Amino acid sequence: MLWVVLTPVVLLVLGVGVYFLKAIVQGAIEGWRSDPDAEEATARAAERVAALGLLPPERQHTKLAAPQPQALTVAVAAARAGDWEPAAALFEETAAARDWERRTAYCEKLADVAAEDDTWLLAWEAAHPDDPGAALVRARSSVFLAWRIRGAKRAQYTTSEQFEGFHRTLARTRGEHARAAELAPHDDPSPYVGEIWTAIGLGYPHEEMHRIWRDITSRAPHHYEAHFSALQYWCGKWHGSEELARAFAVRAAAQAPPGTLMRAFPLIAHFEHDESDSADVDRTPEMYAAVDAALADAAAADPDHPRLAEVRHLLAYYLYLQDRWEPALEQFRLVDGYVDALPWRYKGDPAGEFCRMRDESAVNAADGRAAA
Repeated sequence: MLWVVLTPVVLLVLGVGVYFLKAIVQGAIEGWRSDPDAEEATARAAERVAALGLLPPERQHTKLAAPQPQALTVAVAAARAGDWEPAAALFEETAAARDWERRTAYCEKLADVAAEDDTWLLAWEAAHPDDPGAALVRARSSVFLAWRIRGAKRAQYTTSEQFEGFHRTLARTRGEHARAAELAPHDDPSPYVGEIWTAIGLGYPHEEMHRIWRDITSRAPHHYEAHFSALQYWCGKWHGSEELARAFAVRAAAQAPPGTLMRAFPLIAHFEHDESDSADVDRTPEMYAAVDAALADAAAADPDHPRLAEVRHLLAYYLYLQDRWEPALEQFRLVDGYVDALPWRYKGDPAGEFCRMRDESAVNAADGRAAA
């Protein structure tokens, strides 16, 4: 039975290997696109960047994709100080507003805090044992804790105790997600969204993933985080394939109204499976159409959508690869100062890569205007 226990772990290790290989390949491809006259390019870029008021690499926030809502900042700080009440208020507000996108975004941040120190969460659970918000954070924090136990090192540097703790902790989250679902409002998809990462870690069979997906889409058919997480499951590096991931992304985009950001998923599926040694694959008619569709989707989205900045980061990247300097620069400016998003988080130097592509876009956009 040992292989049954180790199979999810082997898959995880393979996924990590693909992650680092992808970072190397992508970095090489993008490096070949740099200005051959480095000194002149650097000077021109510095001039353009200064004129636009853009931030240098050392001032890019590497833990956020966009400015964090003030209420969440307060709740995170309070939780770290042992006070659970601001967090509880956030979950009450999102439940009352039926704002499930924001609810899962808040859960992700606060669960990460609890995975580091759950003193505040234990106090919340003691004060309100059946609070749906507390149950939701508990389940998601256990997922994060499992990954912390395993660590980020390769398998040969990870102990058997770490592997065993990872598997045991992640297995526990199945029951925690089920309890969160029982306590949640009937139309809240959040517990099922969190369970996707349990499915990824434990290697749920496809039938189980389909069951989770029905529970989500019957409540929130165009939930961005749910689609992002599910796409990871269907990727070849986890439990699907390139064909399954691309098909999932195309369906999501085709079935959604404008402004839901669902049209970003064909780009994400492409990014996750792109192992080419040329940027030509990013300049096909299909990719131009996919980028244009995602641009229109972002333009139609609620400016306060908690995931809009993540889509803008991706758009900036692909517009850059397509030499579409003006629209690329526009997207870079809208997210400047924050780099915790695809594709930058795959890079060894996220802030440096973001600023390099942004600055090249600024230079070429200015040159294009001057030549017009």
